Amino acid sequence: MDEATKKKVEVTVLEILRGSDMESVTEYKVRKAAADRLGIDLSLPDRKLFVRGVVEEYLRSLSSQEEAEAEEEQGGAGRESKDKEQEEEEEEEDEEEEEGKGGGKREYDDQGDLILCRLSNKRRVTLSEFKGRSLVSIREFYVKDGKEMPSSKGISMTMEQWEAFCNAVPAIEDAIKKLEDSD
Repeated sequence: MDEATKKKVEVTVLEILRGSDMESVTEYKVRKAAADRLGIDLSLPDRKLFVRGVVEEYLRSLSSQEEAEAEEEQGGAGRESKDKEQEEEEEEEDEEEEEGKGGGKREYDDQGDLILCRLSNKRRVTLSEFKGRSLVSIREFYVKDGKEMPSSKGISMTMEQWEAFCNAVPAIEDAIKKLEDSD
């Protein structure tokens, strides 16, 4: 995407975000609305990633703005709530908890999909959107022209299929254990 197009996409995405209900809007809805307004296909991986970056930056700026407004309302030095040091300690504890849960910095692949876990150097579990539906994919990847590309070896599951699979895991584990015990 050239710089002029990037600027148009950024301005349009920001306009859509400013006029949206932040409780119900999704990245997909914003990207689709921007694509419709501009007449540009924003579902391509590099464009998807660009829109995601604009959305994430907007959300970060909203968060910073809310924090500044809260500081202003509390009058800075004459705060009645927690002092700054105690707040920082709690934030550190929250961050440590998140890291312990496998949280931390999110990682995206070359197609703009969220990498949930790496099973090996070639296999991974990703979360993506396709035609407005969220998909969990377990897939092998290969390198082409310096980019990691998904192969046909794998499976993509809708949320309903993923839930059914997760519910079946205990039965699968039992079957594996019985098979191993019979050896």
